[in-house]
Amino acid sequence: MAKRDKVVRVHTLQEYFHKSFDNAVTAQRVNIEPHAAHYVVNLLTLFSRSNELYENDSEYHGVRPLALMLAEASNTDNCEQRNHLLQRIGDVALFISGFFSDGLAGKAVDVDYYTYMGGSAYGSLSVEIKGTYRGRAFAPVYEELARKFQILVDVLNEIADSARDSSDVDLLRAYEVWIRTGSRRAEGLLRQAGVEPVQGHLKQRH
Repeated sequence: MAKRDKVVRVHTLQEYFHKSFDNAVTAQRVNIEPHAAHYVVNLLTLFSRSNELYENDSEYHGVRPLALMLAEASNTDNCEQRNHLLQRIGDVALFISGFFSDGLAGKAVDVDYYTYMGGSAYGSLSVEIKGTYRGRAFAPVYEELARKFQILVDVLNEIADSARDSSDVDLLRAYEVWIRTGSRRAEGLLRQAGVEPVQGHLKQRH
């Protein structure tokens, strides 16, 4: 049957994301530790509810820009608030770059910006909580999320593409993503289409 004709029966949305994540990790031939995988699956389940992703208060409506959240985190003396903001930056950056990277094309900031900001936020958070009670359980998770941020973006891209009706690949966008981030998945899509990426063309990343 065509991809659009297939029906996948799952009991919960979390189960769907868990199966999709495992399939994408297998397809990408990457290794993600179970605790980090569990974190990402829970994140996808949480952000599937728009009220968890979008802010709606008296000051801001929608997804707050990452730069504003980073500035707020840098300026606060409250450790709990700073850690919350760093986690929020990493979570939002991972979700948007994983599921909406195509929508970033032509914008003032592209997927490389989200990758840099998200990975840096998770890395800072892992350092911030190290040595604390919470850090015993979560510092290694955030450290892995930071270290493998681009890999996780590729995994989420795989999940997003598998849910689309069309299997067509926008090669120009794949090439742009590869140039900006060095994405192994984007490189693989190009090679499958007969396009040989040239390493010298990679954009210098932060």
